[in-house]
This record gives sequence, C-alpha cells and structure tokens, in this order.
Amino acid sequence: MTATTRPADGYIPGIDGLRAVAVLSVLLFHMRASFLPGGFAGVDVFFVISGYVVSASLAHRHDDRFGPYLLSFYARRIVRIFPALLVCVLLTGLATTLLVPSSWLSETTAYAGIGSIFGLSNFALVLFSDGYFSPRAEFNAFTHTWSL
Repeated sequence: MTATTRPADGYIPGIDGLRAVAVLSVLLFHMRASFLPGGFAGVDVFFVISGYVVSASLAHRHDDRFGPYLLSFYARRIVRIFPALLVCVLLTGLATTLLVPSSWLSETTAYAGIGSIFGLSNFALVLFSDGYFSPRAEFNAFTHTWSL
C-alpha cells in the first residue's frame, strides 16, 4: 500500500492513529492537563473522521440506491455499537443510582440515560438541561453518550 492507494478491505491504519490522538486529547482535557488547554478539539477531529468514513463508504457504493444503503448503514451500526452501549448504560445507571447523591442529579440524567439507548441523548440533553456546561451537567453520567 502506498500513500495514494487503499487496501482492498478499506481499512486505513492512520485513521485509528488519528482516533487515538483525538481520544487522548479529550481525556487529557477532562483531566485538566494544563499543557493541552485545547484538548476539546479532539471532538471536532471525531466529527471530521466520521464525515470522511461515511463519505468514503457512500462513494464506494455509488451503484446502490440510497434508501437500502441507509438501512444497511444503520443496521451495521446497531449490530456493532448497541451491545456495548447497552452494557455501558446499564452499568452507568446502576453506578449513578448507588454512588451519586440524588440531590446532585436532575431529571435530565434519567432522560439522557434512556435516550442514549435509542441514540437520542443529544435531544434529552438539549431539551431538559440547563446547558452542557452548567454545574449540574458535570454530574450527568450520560453526557458522553451523544451521537452523530
């Protein structure tokens, strides 16, 4: 494989490397690392990677109709992500219930948890919260479940 060709299976190792850099930058930002004050930009990198991967996938299926492709895309996404997401949401909900004082929580926590199972936590976080950066948002264990 050269810089201008892609492997037959479409896997590009550099994308995983870029994902790793983005993950580390976001983690360091959340740990308040003073040497990386712009670590939140890792989220933007994920948006760019997602746009590239979805666009490349669409470009390689130019003979397919869009409707069946879209159904296939979401079916593959559900099979790949849903089992781990369900375990994460259930364990996070249990840990939140057992470890976080109820006075620190708001109804948004429950809405975001339930919404995350259906890929709708974005809407719960927007509709039922004081804002992403509000003090109560810091106690919402489901804030990380937003989705494209």
